[in-house]
Amino acid sequence: MSLPEGLGIKFVAGFGPIVRTPQASRDFYVGLLGLPLTPMEQDPDYFHGEGIDGVRHFALWPLANAAQSCFGSSEWPAAIPAPNAWLELDVDDVAAASKILKARGCRLLVDNRKEPWGQTVTRLLSPEGLLIGITFTPWLRS
Repeated sequence: MSLPEGLGIKFVAGFGPIVRTPQASRDFYVGLLGLPLTPMEQDPDYFHGEGIDGVRHFALWPLANAAQSCFGSSEWPAAIPAPNAWLELDVDDVAAASKILKARGCRLLVDNRKEPWGQTVTRLLSPEGLLIGITFTPWLRS
């Protein structure tokens, strides 16, 4: 069996749960587990850390913020299953990867968009309900 042409994934750019109750998640991940996460200046509900060995970016991403990123609204659409976690895979060319995904029949929630913070992203849901980002994240590159 031959594998299909790859998307050119370089590394896992980020991972974390999609949180519905930010305070309870902070209490668990920061308070109980002791992860070194800090609030983002622009969004105090988004706790993140780039210093956890084995992952470049781990964050507690509120569902309302994920909905805003995908749909421009703080409400996740009822017709689309809400994700429980997110996974970002960094590539060199988001446009090319998006083209491959569309050719393979994937429904993209976001197609090759440059975010205000400088990341380029395509988003889709996995069969398990993970919010997958195919990204180019300049500040995580060596």
